[in-house]
Amino acid sequence: MDDDFAAGTVWLVGAGPGDPDLLTRKAERLLRLADIVFHDALVSAGVLNLVTRAERVSVGKRAGRHSKDQRTIDALIVEAARAGKRVVRLKGGDPSIFGRSAEELAACAAHGVPVRICPGITAASAAAANGLASLTLRGSARQLTFVTAHARSGEALDLDWAALARTNTTLAIYMGRAAAPDIASALIGAGRAPDTPVMIAVNVSLPNERLLRGRLDALGFLVKAAGNDDPTLLVIGEACISPAVYSFTIDEHISNDRQIKSSAIAGRSDVHLTNCSRTPLHNFNLTPTEK
Repeated sequence: MDDDFAAGTVWLVGAGPGDPDLLTRKAERLLRLADIVFHDALVSAGVLNLVTRAERVSVGKRAGRHSKDQRTIDALIVEAARAGKRVVRLKGGDPSIFGRSAEELAACAAHGVPVRICPGITAASAAAANGLASLTLRGSARQLTFVTAHARSGEALDLDWAALARTNTTLAIYMGRAAAPDIASALIGAGRAPDTPVMIAVNVSLPNERLLRGRLDALGFLVKAAGNDDPTLLVIGEACISPAVYSFTIDEHISNDRQIKSSAIAGRSDVHLTNCSRTPLHNFNLTPTEK
């Protein structure tokens, strides 16, 4: 079983969205066998606590706060493997979804270092699960598109807005907090309906997770209401509507439902903010106020 992790081998391992219970059994085994683990800043403490014998090396990589650039990370991985260590490169979510795994695969291949990938649960899947929603809907949401909204400083997002605005598409937008107002404006300008459902997921799967629901034309406001600069995922499309949240079954999932006041919504007559607290999650449903 452990012969797939010989000395001098590199594994790119998906750490999932944060909850250690969502880590795959294979990922946990590789962490147990590793000699050294290079991990991103977004890998949760709960997952890192599973690394009990290996040396842990943080290589940072949060937007605007990189402790090491990609070329340096590539070199560290290769150096450790060529020294005969069993190397894990631990990445938040899934390594192959906006994880820059291609550069690390290429670096290993260029130096003859054996490298493999262990997939992980991506944030969009976990957000949909915790939001009691689907990412696809038969007949109305036939496409699922993963998008990164991270652009280089000073550059505008270079995306095919016409394709992304198709009504039968669910968008899962990673690193979209800062660009949320521009995303909403561009999608609406390309033909997406202003009342398209959206869900903002902050700290997905962690104890301080926050889920906010609303509509596309309030996306910028919703992101501000979420507060701070924690990792944020934007999900846009009809599939965001959860039958469970808007039916009697809410009582089976929600332990406490109460309206809360916030300075963020002062003066807003078009939104209604309800705090539905679940242990250990916090779910904020933001929907237009009925007139």
